[in-house]
Amino acid sequence: MATPNASAPAPLMLPNVYAANKKIPWPELLLPWNIARQLRRHGPLIGQFVKRDVLGRYRGSYLGVFWSLLRPLSMLALYTVVFGYIFESKLGNRPNESKLDFTLALFCGLILFDFLAECVSRAPALVLGNTNYVTKVVFPLEILPVSVVGAALTQLVISYVPLLIGLVCAHGAVPGTALYLPVILLPLVLLTLGVTWLLAGLGVFIRDINSFVPVLLLMIMYASAIFYSISHVPPRFLPIVEYNPLAVVIDQARNAVLWGAPPVWSQYGLMLAIGAVVMIAGYAFFMRTKSAFADVM
Repeated sequence: MATPNASAPAPLMLPNVYAANKKIPWPELLLPWNIARQLRRHGPLIGQFVKRDVLGRYRGSYLGVFWSLLRPLSMLALYTVVFGYIFESKLGNRPNESKLDFTLALFCGLILFDFLAECVSRAPALVLGNTNYVTKVVFPLEILPVSVVGAALTQLVISYVPLLIGLVCAHGAVPGTALYLPVILLPLVLLTLGVTWLLAGLGVFIRDINSFVPVLLLMIMYASAIFYSISHVPPRFLPIVEYNPLAVVIDQARNAVLWGAPPVWSQYGLMLAIGAVVMIAGYAFFMRTKSAFADVM
């Protein structure tokens, strides 16, 4: 008699949801609390998808989930050698900035960029890669982008562990302002979720988006003050960086975690508003177009 595979993921429990072709009232699409309420209805299912996504990355490997911590540790060691001791790079924000300070600042920025990049790169093929949920069952497709963002956010949190360890090694303590980090990350999470919803919906109708995304991410990376400080940007290019939500979040995260400075609340309020608008627009677009997914696919 065959024995069940112990490593196989548990079956997903699909809730009863409204029919895919039912028109959703605009208040449910545009009011943030209504969006939160709709997603909370599917909370257990979202949790299952996030868990499956995180564990599925390392299934079959010898070290398993430990890779989620080993990878950022390896990145931190590599950046320390290359940028700290070979290029001897510095941000120039502090007169006594050490090589390790620049490495930690670079690592902090790349962690946040990797979070956005993972979600954006997966978004265009997200619905196309789950055709069984589109054509065979009544399924809340809107949770697919949420689960991707949740899995990437889990990796982001894990990646901050070696950053904080490196900070303790460099300065002996972590500034109290690091407690602002969850607040600082909120605009980026909202923005990423909205963009993921938008690209997941567009990817069904416009297949070329999948080829354009890598170019877009490369442009975002160099416009997000990851390898340099916003204070060193020439005035004519400064608006490109100042109104880039990712650049502002990276700058405020560095200030809070590394330099002990609280967020600039005027900038934060603007980024939070931008993130909320993008999230609402992405959700509304996805929900209004998902009834046509089955016809296109």
